[in-house]
Amino acid sequence: MTTVTQAVLERRSTRAFLDKPVERSTLVSLLQTAGRSPSGSNLQPWFVDALTGDELAAFLGEVKKSMAVNQRGEGSEYTLYPDDMAEEYRSRRFRCGEDMYATIGVERENKMGRIMQFARNFEFFDAPVGLFFSINRSFEQPQWAHLGMFMQSFMLLAHEQGLATCPQEAWSAMYKTVSRFLQLPEDRILYCGMALGYPNPEAPINSLVTERESVKNFATLRGF
Repeated sequence: MTTVTQAVLERRSTRAFLDKPVERSTLVSLLQTAGRSPSGSNLQPWFVDALTGDELAAFLGEVKKSMAVNQRGEGSEYTLYPDDMAEEYRSRRFRCGEDMYATIGVERENKMGRIMQFARNFEFFDAPVGLFFSINRSFEQPQWAHLGMFMQSFMLLAHEQGLATCPQEAWSAMYKTVSRFLQLPEDRILYCGMALGYPNPEAPINSLVTERESVKNFATLRGF
């Protein structure tokens, strides 16, 4: 049995999946258990839409149509990264991208190669299941944090079952197509998507292990 510690340490953002379906019962079990995640006053502010099979194929067809017209996406309803992001955060983001592209041999000068790899986001990296997470527009930062805790629980539980995930904020740039296809009510805002499936152990891109800061760089301990 995978421990919580193992799941946290071993979880990766997977970008290459096997052509192997995920059973409905498995997904329902993961969602049900993740639903035990904490939320202030037990609001449980999360909503999930899952697509697979013909529904996923139909959706991806709509995405391709939109991308043919909107090559830079459809905009976003929220800001992913602030323009005035401090240097330490910009450096981490840069390093993450460089390390990822290095696994597949795409140099920084290869602009087209990087664009093509980024576009794979909008195919869920060929994962058999695509998930979308949304939240009521009336909620603010606390409830968004609770949605994040639900997603973390889901990803760790998926890892325990031998599955892999990749949370994708990139889908916020296709919110119009997503919202239209899923028929999200007007009081719902899309946060992100997530690829779910069985990881391809032979894919070089899945070898990426991103760096993490030492505790001394982000925590202040007093009285210890």
